[in-house]
Amino acid sequence: MAAIASIRFNMTGSESDPARRAQRYQAAIDIAAYADQHGFTAVNFEEHHCAENGWLPSPLTMAAATAARTERVQIGVMALLVALYDPVRLAEDIAVVDLLSRGRLNFVAGMGYREVEFRATNKPWDTRGEWMDHVLETLLKAWSDEPFDYQGMRMNVTPKPYTRPHPMFLVGGMSKPAARRAARFGLPFAPPSAMPELEALYYQELERHGKQGFVYTPRADFSCLFIDEHPEQAWQELGPYFLNEAAEYSSWAEQGLFRPMEMPATNLEALRASGFYEIVTPEECLRRHRADPDYQATLHPLCGGIPVPRAWHCVELYHRQVLARL
Repeated sequence: MAAIASIRFNMTGSESDPARRAQRYQAAIDIAAYADQHGFTAVNFEEHHCAENGWLPSPLTMAAATAARTERVQIGVMALLVALYDPVRLAEDIAVVDLLSRGRLNFVAGMGYREVEFRATNKPWDTRGEWMDHVLETLLKAWSDEPFDYQGMRMNVTPKPYTRPHPMFLVGGMSKPAARRAARFGLPFAPPSAMPELEALYYQELERHGKQGFVYTPRADFSCLFIDEHPEQAWQELGPYFLNEAAEYSSWAEQGLFRPMEMPATNLEALRASGFYEIVTPEECLRRHRADPDYQATLHPLCGGIPVPRAWHCVELYHRQVLARL
């Protein structure tokens, strides 16, 4: 059987030494190359800005580096905060990565919800919904074969992507405007968890606009995995790194804003009980794959600054004792 296995990189950590940061970034690309050679399905990156623990701000740069070192593995950005970019420059950068990867790039187009990220990138916070519409419209026009009018000029953005008519992407969001936006553009919709009301609205809007699409959400049992022969011992060693990441994410919480992946970040016991981070043995992971062919293993080997040798041990252990046996 073929297992669905991905690796998540967001480069969270707290080291102050630039040499150690450089080592972790290089390790991520080396691990991606290893994943490509040993049957992993995908390597996924994320995006956030102005994070105290160094959350990855440049996912397309990492995607390009990965494309140059790999041949088969899918390369994803979950999510690419497209509302924080100049849309024409973004269209060019995505096209180049899609060409480098020969069509292996995919992403969720996110708007973002942190005001500091909009201020940092000089994008309109108060009218972010309208700006998001403008970015998506510009991307689709820029990737078409026809010139289009933009900022009072007729232009033809080049190069065109490898994937036609455009790279695979979905519109992310967890609100009614996000569902309507995805349907209006005829793009797939990707809420962060199962939201039946939004899904129904999306399909209603698709029908109203005479377009087709689909909804993709992570499985209810989604978790970030670390593979280790001795999970209890590993939790004592690695738990603080998971807590590092969870505490940063939780610090962005805003009253009245629902975030499905909000998790307790006050202590290891609460974090472990949430089930979002798991340390499991190779045997347990193998059991999950064999029990459910659609099970998706998402390894998070560098989470929160986990030392590079421990990250390699996790990835290699999964390959040797799980993937190789499937």
